Amino acid sequence: MGQLRDLGIEADLILFHPYDRWGHADMAPEVDDRFLRYAVARLAAFRNVWWSMANEYDLMKSKSMADWDRFFKIVQQADPYQRLRGVHNCRGFYDHAKPWVTHASVQHSELDRVGEWRRQYGKPVVVDECCYEGNIEHGWGNISAREMVHRFWLGTVQGGYVGHGETYLHPEDVLWWSRGGLLHGQSPARIAFLRSLVEAGPAQGLEPQAGVVRFPCVGKAPDYYLAYFGIRQPAKVGLDLPAEGRFRVESIDTWEMKMEVASEGLSGRCEIALVGKPFMAIRITKSADSA
Repeated sequence: MGQLRDLGIEADLILFHPYDRWGHADMAPEVDDRFLRYAVARLAAFRNVWWSMANEYDLMKSKSMADWDRFFKIVQQADPYQRLRGVHNCRGFYDHAKPWVTHASVQHSELDRVGEWRRQYGKPVVVDECCYEGNIEHGWGNISAREMVHRFWLGTVQGGYVGHGETYLHPEDVLWWSRGGLLHGQSPARIAFLRSLVEAGPAQGLEPQAGVVRFPCVGKAPDYYLAYFGIRQPAKVGLDLPAEGRFRVESIDTWEMKMEVASEGLSGRCEIALVGKPFMAIRITKSADSA
């Protein structure tokens, strides 16, 4: 954990999972409880630890919903530092609105629903599995790099947090997904580009914004907005900017990782011309010298 911390990596520690060959998934309730208290006692002091009650919890047929509620409460009560707590699904969501859950941990490929889940649960949404860039036979592990980048942008502009993974076939039968090592895909650099845009924004973070543009948008009103068009390809877009101040609009090619100024000196209701191709975004920033 310490080595991961020093690399700036948060460790979402999986406590249970259904893919078990040692009997860990089918322990008696009192053993489950003892294991959880032991894990928290050993690892909670690491500040980069998160608690994931399970990977694909709903595939563990030996556990009931009451068991998962109990596991959450044991970890919550045993952890003096109150690290983040979630649970990962396969098909059916856990009720992330329950008070012991700190964030929604989601496996889902429909990233345009992130805003819906934020509103439903009233908590941060982490899409820790949106499928993987790769070329293996399984549907969850063979999406293209472009699709992976698209999903990252979709989740981000709705106020979510999306996880990356890679599953390319390897001559030594080593998947990055399970072993780590060198990434071979084309999405990481473009995800890093998206991250640089988010980090260049307001230090207070970005929240979903409505009314400025008719596309998913995050920002910090009234100074900063980041919107994404996805598969749409508008050649012009109407904006409803704050009347106070003057704004610059930059066009962003999310795949080529290129930006150019589309228009400057804007305020109020206006319209801008765009290149008219998919997977584009815009960044709207208030000029520092404007009123």
